[in-house]
Amino acid sequence: MGRGRAKAKQTKVARELKYSSGNLDPDRLKAELAGVSPSSAPSSSAVVDDDADPYADDEDRDR
Repeated sequence: MGRGRAKAKQTKVARELKYSSGNLDPDRLKAELAGVSPSSAPSSSAVVDDDADPYADDEDRDR
């Protein structure tokens, strides 16, 4: 029980994909597959600090 709404959404998405016009943005697809939203995707020249705590407040990062 309770699967009707989820199944309906999956069916809707499948139909949209099947009958869409095929407009494909490769950069957006790469970002989505990487798990990053396109607007916040780092550029290739961006430096990423792997040691930074993503849950730390801005005040904690300055110390």
